[in-house]
Amino acid sequence: MNTKLNLLAGAGIGIALVVAGATPAAAATKKKVVHHAAPKADKRDAEIEALRQQIQALTQRLDSTEQSQAQTTAAISAAQTQAASAATAAQAAQTQAAAAQAAVPTEVKTALAKQPKPKNAWANDTTISGRMYFNFSNIDQKSNGVKQAGNGTGFNIKRFYLGVDHTFDSTFSANLTMDASNVVGQTSNGNFNSSAAPGLVGRGFYIKKAYLQAKLNPAFIIRVGSADLPWVPYAENQYGYRHIENTLIDRISFGTSADWGVHVLGDLAGGLLSYQVSVVDGGGYRNVKVTNSVDVEGRISAQYKGAYAAIGGYTGKRGSDVEGSTTHHTAQRGDALIGYKNKLFNIGGEYFYAKNWNSVASVTQDKAEGYSVFGNVNFAPKFSVFGRYDWVRPNKLGTAASQSTNTRDHYYNMGIQYEPTKIVDLAIVYKRDSVDNGTISTQNGTIGGANPAATPLLGGHGTYNEIGVFGQFRF
Repeated sequence: MNTKLNLLAGAGIGIALVVAGATPAAAATKKKVVHHAAPKADKRDAEIEALRQQIQALTQRLDSTEQSQAQTTAAISAAQTQAASAATAAQAAQTQAAAAQAAVPTEVKTALAKQPKPKNAWANDTTISGRMYFNFSNIDQKSNGVKQAGNGTGFNIKRFYLGVDHTFDSTFSANLTMDASNVVGQTSNGNFNSSAAPGLVGRGFYIKKAYLQAKLNPAFIIRVGSADLPWVPYAENQYGYRHIENTLIDRISFGTSADWGVHVLGDLAGGLLSYQVSVVDGGGYRNVKVTNSVDVEGRISAQYKGAYAAIGGYTGKRGSDVEGSTTHHTAQRGDALIGYKNKLFNIGGEYFYAKNWNSVASVTQDKAEGYSVFGNVNFAPKFSVFGRYDWVRPNKLGTAASQSTNTRDHYYNMGIQYEPTKIVDLAIVYKRDSVDNGTISTQNGTIGGANPAATPLLGGHGTYNEIGVFGQFRF
């Protein structure tokens, strides 16, 4: 609008100047030349008329611009009003929907709540798991220089566990774990020799674990039935290479991994401490016994920032205290384990001391002790190197003629392991077990050699060498 007024004012001034003669030079000319007045007046009128037409055209253009601006402003205002109306309508719709939802009658809600819900299938609370230890290896065993019948090369399955776990609720659950033992028919690597059933495969199929669990609190869990014992499973977890070899006391049969009885366990101080006490019949999970007395095994352990340590023990008649039999001693065993592990490596050591472990029903006494050191280095994401050494003195007293205080067992293994996937481990392994001045029973059979008759406590010697591929898979 201001622009329009300025333009019109300028045009008006121009007309006034034309009418008035505009300059002194024009006035002087007017005085001197009178006879030209009429033509100049006509010319001035023409100029004035042209200026008027220009002003009129300019005014029309300015009016058109103002009208267009007014229309644009009106359109913007209308759009804003329409948007506000849409927002208001949306808010109203939302309010209406909320009101409609809130207006559902209480009777309808009650009726819906009473409708039967689909039952949770038992399979949703049941898991099936499995684990197999296997090897393809060559065995070279000698006793007093003589090769043994178990020598040779072959494929073997040391263990195949098949487990079923079912959860009833937040407190109660149950477990059933089946154990298929060595496919060659016995727990050692040796061939199964029997005229009645030569070449028997899958001789052993046992219930290893079968228990009902009540988890009343993380610090107080009760298991009734055959379940893990406190020591061997704990040691296996720290060692980490059970598929290569049993842990120390399990390898030489001075302990087992499960038994029938009542087991109480739990974690304390947020997992910093843990404990387990098992009251069992003492015969092991393959030999259920009814006995006049019970055996007790316990453990207390701790872990903190990679460091771990535990102490434990066992006392009892080892299932021999049955009606009609005589027992002379109580078997006792003390255990200790300490170590440290992180993502790069693990190093640990285990020690045991036993008294009358194999002399419960014997008048004579015995004592034994041994230790194991183990370690591994995870030098690549899926590769590790490992090694272990065991030293065992199976009898320290030698109170019987057949016992030797000089018997010594030296065992070691070493290898490199590859984990192609999280459920499979494959390792190239070398094992050696050497026994001097007698024999010792192990999970790989009886190792050593009988002492000569002339020197009943000295001179026997035997070796066990095995090399091959060992592994496990689990699901």
